[in-house]
Amino acid sequence: MSDRSAVTTRPRLPEWLRVNVPSGPQLAIFNRTQDAVETNALHTVCEEARCPNIHDCWSHGTATFMIAGKECTRGCRFCSVETLKKPALPELDEPEHLSDAVERMNLDHVVITVVNRDDMPDGGADHYRRCVAAVHARRPATSIELLSSDLAGNREALSHLLHETPLAVFAHNVECVPRLDKDVRDPRASFQQSLQILRWARELAPQVVTKSSLMVGLGETDDEVVEALKLLRTAEVELLTIGQYLTPGKPGERFLPVARYVPPETFDAWTTTAYDLGFRGVAAGPLVRSSYRAAELLSAARAGRIER
Repeated sequence: MSDRSAVTTRPRLPEWLRVNVPSGPQLAIFNRTQDAVETNALHTVCEEARCPNIHDCWSHGTATFMIAGKECTRGCRFCSVETLKKPALPELDEPEHLSDAVERMNLDHVVITVVNRDDMPDGGADHYRRCVAAVHARRPATSIELLSSDLAGNREALSHLLHETPLAVFAHNVECVPRLDKDVRDPRASFQQSLQILRWARELAPQVVTKSSLMVGLGETDDEVVEALKLLRTAEVELLTIGQYLTPGKPGERFLPVARYVPPETFDAWTTTAYDLGFRGVAAGPLVRSSYRAAELLSAARAGRIER
C-alpha cells in the first residue's frame, strides 16, 4: 500500500475545533502582549500548555501567567508542561517581573497559574502569595485570579496563601471525573483531594470566589460529568469551565489519546445543568480552557453572589 493510500488511525478534528489566527489590529495587540511577556522573562500557560485559545486571548491583551518555574514536579498525562523531580527554585524577582508585565499590559483582570512544587515544604504557597501581593501592590484595582495547585493537600500552606488575600478568585482544577483519576492525573493528585482544597478555600477565605475546571473527551460518560458537577457544588464552587481535551503531543506513553470529540450541543446541555445546580458563572465549549472569559465569569459571580 502506498503512503498516499495509507489509512491514518488519528481522527480528523471536527469543524467546531477550528482556530482563527488574528490579523490587522488584533495582530498588533497580540504582538504587544507577546512583547510584555518576553521582556519580563515570564512564562505563560498559554504557551507551555499549548492552549488553542492563545491567538484569541493574546489578540485581546489577555494572558495567563505561569509562575514558580516552567517545569512541574508532576506528570499528568494530559499536560505538555515538562516534568522534573526537583526543578530550580522559583526566581526571587519573579513577583517584580510579573507585576511589571501586568502594569505594562494595563490589565483589569489577571490570571496567575502555577506549576506543582512538591519539592518545596509548603508546595510553593509562599512564593504564590508573594506574586499575588506584588501585583496587588502595583495594580490595586486589577482583580486577581489564582489558579493554584493542590499544595499536596496541605491545609496550613493553603491558610498561609489565603490569609488576608487580595484575590478575587481562587481556582483549582479537578481536571477529570473521579473514575479517570488514575489514568489522567499524577498519582499524587485526585478528585477528592482537589475537592478538599476547594472546600477549605471557601472556609478560609469566604469572600473569595472559587472556581474549577473539567476536561471531557477522556473516556467519561455524560452522566459522570453531571455527577462531577454535583460534587463541585457540595464544595460550594461558584465558577465552572468545561472544555474538550486535545492531545498536546503525539499520543503514546506520556499523552492520552482523545476518546471522543464532544459536540457543542452537549456542552450547551451541561451549561444549563450547571446553572440549575447553582453555579454563578459557566463557560463550556470545545475550545474553552480554565481561564476562558475569566473576567466575565467573575462579573457573573459578583452579580449573583450572596455574601456570608
